[in-house]
Amino acid sequence: MNMLDFWHQMCDTPCVERRRSEAMHVAKVVRPYKDRLYTYHFLRQTYREGAKVKHRTLANLSHLPPEAIEIIRRLLKGEHFLAAADAFSIVRSLPHGHVAAVLGTLRALGLDGLLERRPSRLRALAIALIVARVIEPASKLATSKGLADSTLAGRLDLGEVSEDELYAAMDWLLGRQARVERALAARHLGSGSLVLYDVTSTYVEGRCCPLARHGYSRDHRPDRAQIVFGLLTDERGCPLAVEAFAGNTADPATLEAQIAKLRERFGLSEVVLVGDRGMLTSARIERLREIGGLGWVSCLRSPAIAALVDAGDLQLGLFDERDLAEIRSPDFPGERLVVCRNSALAAERARKREALLAATEAALSRVAAGVSRGRLRSAAAIGLRAGRVVNAKQMAKHFSLTIAEGVFRFERDAASIAAEAALDGLYVVRTSVPASRLDAASVVETYKRLSAVERDFRAMKGDDLAVRPIFHWREERVRAHLFLCLLAAYVRWHLEAAWAPLLYRDEAPPARVDPVAPRGRSASARRKERDHVTPDGLPVGSFPTLLKHLATLTDSRCVAPWPRRAGDLQQAERPDPAPGPGVRALGLHGRLRVANTARRSGPSRAQIARLALEVRAKEAPHNNMVVMVLVGGWGGRCSSSRRGTCGG
Repeated sequence: MNMLDFWHQMCDTPCVERRRSEAMHVAKVVRPYKDRLYTYHFLRQTYREGAKVKHRTLANLSHLPPEAIEIIRRLLKGEHFLAAADAFSIVRSLPHGHVAAVLGTLRALGLDGLLERRPSRLRALAIALIVARVIEPASKLATSKGLADSTLAGRLDLGEVSEDELYAAMDWLLGRQARVERALAARHLGSGSLVLYDVTSTYVEGRCCPLARHGYSRDHRPDRAQIVFGLLTDERGCPLAVEAFAGNTADPATLEAQIAKLRERFGLSEVVLVGDRGMLTSARIERLREIGGLGWVSCLRSPAIAALVDAGDLQLGLFDERDLAEIRSPDFPGERLVVCRNSALAAERARKREALLAATEAALSRVAAGVSRGRLRSAAAIGLRAGRVVNAKQMAKHFSLTIAEGVFRFERDAASIAAEAALDGLYVVRTSVPASRLDAASVVETYKRLSAVERDFRAMKGDDLAVRPIFHWREERVRAHLFLCLLAAYVRWHLEAAWAPLLYRDEAPPARVDPVAPRGRSASARRKERDHVTPDGLPVGSFPTLLKHLATLTDSRCVAPWPRRAGDLQQAERPDPAPGPGVRALGLHGRLRVANTARRSGPSRAQIARLALEVRAKEAPHNNMVVMVLVGGWGGRCSSSRRGTCGG
């Protein structure tokens, strides 16, 4: 319907056709009558008689609904209206929500500024690598091809990205590792802070990496060369620094580099280093004493605990009525020894030992059967086969073997088993920190914080961040890959902390009543595990599940059939449920604004803003899912009232 046909329907006055070029408008008239105000709306035409401007009333619109009057008013101002179903057509749609959340968190943490203050393509590529590592970790080749499968490349204005560019960004990133780690340490550590440190290993593909060596494989891949890397975190387990070592490096040998890093690069002269018993050996503790200013919390190995019992410094009768005691020993001068007995751990070790003994006995019985049938006759062959069996599960100390030519017998060593069982559930935490700072219970709880580093390792080495396997051949690229995974772990750690209400993790764990017993879970965490929903009724899931759900928030390129189209529209959808506690917790709930360069060939900013509201109300009246913003020919952009919530 054109404008002339519309006015023919509105008014049958012939002057409409005669004077259609003269302006018409909707006039609002308010008249008082008997202490009340009456509002009227008239369709009027403005015309000129000589030098005078006059108005002619064409119709009384007061009987129409307010919505119809408003549409007429806007039609007279030159706006165009379409049915909601015909307002636009989607020509391209990309996952956006997970990109917005991760990229927004990275920027909210100021990580982009730590890499480099000024924007550059190399910085944008490095940020893309970090975000992609959190969202969907893959090789650099796969990442370069997959950047265009979401809005990540567009939000960073990257365009086409090649694999070589990503390698160049990794080299650029490695050059900033020392500065970034120093900034993170300044943010999370201070004088006297607790610093957690642990090491792990991961295997390497190929044979060209200088760091790749055969060593003790924590991945249970002794057939592959590996590297060793150590991770420094704060007392909560937030990852702050990483360093790679050759694959045959022993755990204690990595400690010297970390001490130098803490003192020289981070400028921390007084910290408390928390490491496991394989890390902080007696030799390394002597080195810490020589340096001074560095306290430590570690644990004793089983032979050292047995030596304490044999020397009489540790009385097993102490734990008849309690599970924690602090002792002193002349073998550990200047140290506090906190002895703990965990009954649940004792029961588990007894169960596991019995299972290993039974499995070893079954295997030894098969060896004995082979000897009796004459398949094994020489003492050398029998000893070789039996040695493999008892060493497979480290049970050689608990069996007595009789081997001769054509003879093989075995039995359990009851004395050895009883001696080991007496120490079941016992562990001794050693520390140099005085009791004025950490009492006995706090010492035990501090040592248990190492579980946070183990959790970081599981995230980095598992499918979450996929640090393994390593395909890089050059040592610098391996170090850059580890630093990239560290930054991704840093962003992921803060995301998990912010999303804790929507995850199965306990966002408010109860205080430990017994430092030896396992920490309990809060009532809210148990309720989430039982019902799989939050108190607000939102679904609870894992971190990957939550990212997949966010990916359903898409960014779509739309074509609108304007009479004189000057560009396209950008449609951003919110995932169901509508804005609420869950979406706010995800950091995606923010007030959107529409910016326009006011090109006159297209709709005005006000027109598009109103159209967006109309389409949203008609297409999704229940969950408020559609928001439209300007891009392309109109030069529009999407911004947010909260930093980083739109990822742009």
